[in-house]
Amino acid sequence: MIYFASDFHFGSPNHASSKSREKDVCRWLDEIKDTATKIFLLGDTFDFWFEYNSVVPKGCVRFLGKLAELSDKGIEIEMCVGNHDLWMKDYLINECGVKIFTEPKEITIGDFKIHVHHGDGLGPGDKKYKFLKRIFINSIAQKAFKWLHPDIGFSLASYFSKKSRASEKSEERKFKGIDKEFLILYCEDVLKNHHVDFFIFGHRHLALDIALSNNKSRYINLGEWYKGRRYAVATEKGLDLRDF
Repeated sequence: MIYFASDFHFGSPNHASSKSREKDVCRWLDEIKDTATKIFLLGDTFDFWFEYNSVVPKGCVRFLGKLAELSDKGIEIEMCVGNHDLWMKDYLINECGVKIFTEPKEITIGDFKIHVHHGDGLGPGDKKYKFLKRIFINSIAQKAFKWLHPDIGFSLASYFSKKSRASEKSEERKFKGIDKEFLILYCEDVLKNHHVDFFIFGHRHLALDIALSNNKSRYINLGEWYKGRRYAVATEKGLDLRDF
């Protein structure tokens, strides 16, 4: 079985809430570890992540330890970089045994093709974010950020993350319609070139399961664990959305 989850947003909105969510995620990982062959965590695992040469953000020791435990057990864990944790380097790879990816990728289980990514920056529109993302992932910008003391750098990042979340309009978290959802439009565009059975994303914080125009493919959004507890399971028989 292959498991998929997204948008844990560890660290937000406060320590107590994040710690409770972290314990839930660890319980979920314990529940699936005997049946999982691979686990995909599709972005925004952390509300902010940055690696200095010898410093990473405090916290999440239960979660990080659980990743290392499952990796040592032989379970493959792949983590997509999300828009909140763009600055992943090699710490999670070396210490927890996970694989990091940034671009959309496709996997196969049985006869099914599955296309996975966090979802940010895909499809039409959102030119402002796409421009800012190019700046954030620029190596020069990242080196400049490293000149800040970690206490200052992490405090600034936390401030802007909370400010961004507070400025979000409630309408942005509502379903906009099949002809306006940028990830659905992205899926339809991919299908013009080749077949995919399941598209699985996070980012939108909306748990969705929608048949695409060919009536063969499905767009799956995992929602989030910030408030909900939704995940997906793929086997050679198909894919299901479940609640923990």
